[in-house]
Amino acid sequence: MPIQRAALISGLSYRDPRAAIAFLQAAFGFELAMLIEAPDGSVAHSELHFGNGAVMVGGEWSADNVSPASVGGRNTQTVHIQIDSDIDAHCVRAKAAGAKVFAEPETQFYGDRTYRCLDPEGHIWTVGQTIAAVTREEAESATGLKITGWV
Repeated sequence: MPIQRAALISGLSYRDPRAAIAFLQAAFGFELAMLIEAPDGSVAHSELHFGNGAVMVGGEWSADNVSPASVGGRNTQTVHIQIDSDIDAHCVRAKAAGAKVFAEPETQFYGDRTYRCLDPEGHIWTVGQTIAAVTREEAESATGLKITGWV
């Protein structure tokens, strides 16, 4: 039977992928779906699932594919997690696991309550929970911005 995979999977490089896997499980509730270990015991590849989404976690494998910890904390992407309930408790859980929250939970113009944090190696994560149904027109009115393609 073939492996069932999400349609889009982000891949993240870490100096210590094994510690990252443990953090993602403890902080955000990811579940380890696959772990491939090299003969020396290092993590060659892993996949973690969250709902119908996934992330791949591995080590630094080239000069251009490294952890933010290896490039002064710079990031070229953020990863977003959408949860169903109690974002404030989720934020507390993430902090307890070692996340550095730099934007506490706050209600956004589009109807989600979100927070933003850094994992131990500096990857940026956002977490959101929809708490209100907002129309495109309401969001445009609240921001003064023109919005196309509101789903």
